[in-house]
Amino acid sequence: MPILSIQNITKKYGHITAVNDLSLEVNKGEIYGMLGPNGSGKTTTLGIVLGITQANKGTYEWFDGRLGKKPNMQIGCLLETPNFYPYMSAEKNLDIVAHIKKVENPKIDELLELVNLKERRKSKFSTYSLGMKQRLAIASAMVGDPDVLIFDEPTNGLDPAGIAEVRETILKIAQRGKTIIMASHILDEVEKICSHVAILKTGKLLASGTVGMILTADKLIEVGSDNLDVLKDSLSGLPQIKGIETLKNYLIITLPEDGASASEINQLAFEKGIILTRLLERKRSLESEFLEITSKA
Repeated sequence: MPILSIQNITKKYGHITAVNDLSLEVNKGEIYGMLGPNGSGKTTTLGIVLGITQANKGTYEWFDGRLGKKPNMQIGCLLETPNFYPYMSAEKNLDIVAHIKKVENPKIDELLELVNLKERRKSKFSTYSLGMKQRLAIASAMVGDPDVLIFDEPTNGLDPAGIAEVRETILKIAQRGKTIIMASHILDEVEKICSHVAILKTGKLLASGTVGMILTADKLIEVGSDNLDVLKDSLSGLPQIKGIETLKNYLIITLPEDGASASEINQLAFEKGIILTRLLERKRSLESEFLEITSKA
């Protein structure tokens, strides 16, 4: 069931086109990643569908039109740096959020437990680490139990521990059946969190679908030897080979899923008198797909 449908949205700021004829659809229960570098139109798109910014053309619709002109009651969002009263506790800050949202039973203890802050619920916001502040902001977005959560760069500026904590929090929220839309430029996080992804560049949609669909079944095999030129010549005759990339100390061979295995490449090299110093098989990452897709645009 469509939760959000965007049709041919364009947004210009003077001579700059921030979003260019963008169409996409987010369905119930998806963790939808909007992936792109800074300036790709992610935040502008989120601003448009939240009613903060107006598009020059195009339309969007929440919940298949079932909630009329007031869909925001079922949408929680975190768009900017968390902004709470520094001298107040987490509990008090969430009380204020609930009052603003007119939520009578905000279940603050449950929310703080969800974001792993229950033990620090009495602590002042000013004593929180950046990761804790971000998780409190996620709890704030959850006040009122909305069906959809929107997060713009939720792990931006965090250290590895903070990133992992926010990631686990988002996954726990998704397990509750919520639909999550997450804008990010961190490819690894999108790959670990999201079920679906849209790749944007300069406001244009380059690719969209499940993460598994975006990731091709091709496999990459890293090989190295003391003489890369000889090794490259020897491997060039492999059947179904899609490409060989030369790096500083090794080669990366791209093969289809049913192409030669690492052991077969090792055997081929041995038969030609080549001793391999490196042999590693790995699957395509979202990063490699992203770089390939965006480089062609």
